[in-house]
Amino acid sequence: MALKKFKPITPSRRFYTVADFSGLSKKGPEKSLIEKHSKTGGRNSHGRMTNINKGGGHKRRYRVIDFKRNKYGVPGRVTTIEYDPNRTARIALITYADGEKCYILAPQGLTVGATIENGPNAEIRVGNSMPLAKIPTGQAVHCVELKVGHGAQLIRSAGASAQLAAKEGKYALLKMPSGEMRKVLLACSATIGSVGNAEHQNLTLGKAGRSRWLNRRPHTRGVAKNPVDHPMGGGEGKSAGGRHPCTPNGKPTKGYKTRHNKRTDKFIVRRRSNKKRK
Repeated sequence: MALKKFKPITPSRRFYTVADFSGLSKKGPEKSLIEKHSKTGGRNSHGRMTNINKGGGHKRRYRVIDFKRNKYGVPGRVTTIEYDPNRTARIALITYADGEKCYILAPQGLTVGATIENGPNAEIRVGNSMPLAKIPTGQAVHCVELKVGHGAQLIRSAGASAQLAAKEGKYALLKMPSGEMRKVLLACSATIGSVGNAEHQNLTLGKAGRSRWLNRRPHTRGVAKNPVDHPMGGGEGKSAGGRHPCTPNGKPTKGYKTRHNKRTDKFIVRRRSNKKRK
């Protein structure tokens, strides 16, 4: 999907870009598949703020996505391709032959009127979901399960896809978008193709107000705060902080490893590639 630019009649319009929604269906969301979506403002169940710089944002309704794709043997037709305010990808409304409806993430190349299938007997076609054991090596996949029957947890953002690199024993070897090589059970299901709306990464917000629509409040540097508010605050004049970068709670950032799940380390064959910092 292409991006739209505008004439720079104001400073914010100069770099402002939006997605071209011309390819989306004009119909509104399916009412039976939307739920209330409450905001937290960065506060937990006790009312304490655990995530700063969050608040506001436009009112939304959550679209219930079928990540399990466990309706086997029943073909479905793509009724609409829609915008979802809760994610970067587009979503597709599927109407199955028995009348049931559900939303799935719309992969690149899926069009209105196309037919999708789920299960081990499905064809190798964009949008079809099946176990990794049935997918040929080298195929691009998305919406990958980590546990059998738990639903897709990996590779769900716009433009993302993993490559099925090899099959060893009861495991499939996946090359993730980050460069990480990971083992996943062959019995876990995945969807053929890559997630659509790949142009999302090229969007430019253009103005501060657009960040507020997305529930993002202004971010203040730690070195610009007072010592009572941040460990890196205070000092005469402009200071460099005097210590390694950290959060307001003193937790190190910028390179500090936060992964503690050693139980699943054995499934990671190669860590993700280190990206050069600008």
